[in-house]
Amino acid sequence: MARKTSIDIYHNALQELKSGKVKPVYFLCGSEDFFLDKLQEAAQGLVPDDQKDFNFDLLYGQDVTVDRILDIARSYPMMAERRVLIVREFQALSKTTVLTNDDGGGSSLDEFIPYFENPNPNTLLVLIDNKKPNGRTKLGKTIKKSKHVGYYEFKEVPDYKLPDWIIEWAHSQYKKDIDPVAAEMLAQYVGNNLLLLSTEIDKLCTFKDTSDTIREEDIKKIIGLYREYSAFELKDAVISRNLDQALFISEQMLQLSKTDTGEVIKTVGLFYNVFSNIWQIRRLSQQGMRKPDIQDAMGIGNNWYFNKLWQDASKFRLHEIPRIFEAILDADRAIKGFGQMDPASVLFLMIKRIIHG
Repeated sequence: MARKTSIDIYHNALQELKSGKVKPVYFLCGSEDFFLDKLQEAAQGLVPDDQKDFNFDLLYGQDVTVDRILDIARSYPMMAERRVLIVREFQALSKTTVLTNDDGGGSSLDEFIPYFENPNPNTLLVLIDNKKPNGRTKLGKTIKKSKHVGYYEFKEVPDYKLPDWIIEWAHSQYKKDIDPVAAEMLAQYVGNNLLLLSTEIDKLCTFKDTSDTIREEDIKKIIGLYREYSAFELKDAVISRNLDQALFISEQMLQLSKTDTGEVIKTVGLFYNVFSNIWQIRRLSQQGMRKPDIQDAMGIGNNWYFNKLWQDASKFRLHEIPRIFEAILDADRAIKGFGQMDPASVLFLMIKRIIHG
């Protein structure tokens, strides 16, 4: 069974916060700030606006002490059902506590352990940090195992999951459908910055001329990606091993780009993602796995997207992939300054090596 991604974990955490059966403490961590910010908004929303002055606090670890946070957490709400206390950059508390403790010894984050074991049921304490707790410490073990603490870690969403997330986000937030081809285009051009992606989705879904279904032409129109040829046409030409067409499209793309270097960096990244998926499919196929099992193992829920990957993978053999990766990684190093070639030459050479070796 496919491992849960941050998208799945986010939905589980959000559903729990909205269920009315929240735990008294949550520890949210990881490198994907978008999910951390959205869950913070959900937690803040549990206190009505007219009660926030007395029953809501947003603090930052570098600005407060452990004692201050625990004092607030243990206090009771004023004329309300619940108090919400959110602490961002939680693990920075270890530094501020040492600096401000009068006895010079410096209390530690372990002071939270008794609270985690016996929390105030009338306070929702949400601790947020980009780093996960050290699982070998007593504090880390308590956070992950206590029945009173909801622990959720959010890693960056893998590139192959972005089209699915785009489609789902547009539908859940705006009741709009996005064509899979359009979702893939948006993912490849914007990348895996979910905040930027959500901003572009907002533009698309609130654009007055779009219908209920957003298509490729809408994306080109709204976020300014229109050009006669794009990296997607280039990818199709390379997958089809049509060298003349691929070189022609590459030249057209570079002529219309603002910076050749930036265009080539994005294109190299696209091909790395494409052939990573192709390698996975060919590798698992050679091991005897069936197509549905491979799709499940790769965690790709969108059937259209997976079928397109499957079709692309059928054009290559497993023994070809190492030399293709070598060509892509050589291009990546060259365009980032570890070579003497100009951007156009880097791109043309990579394409030739992928198609003909």
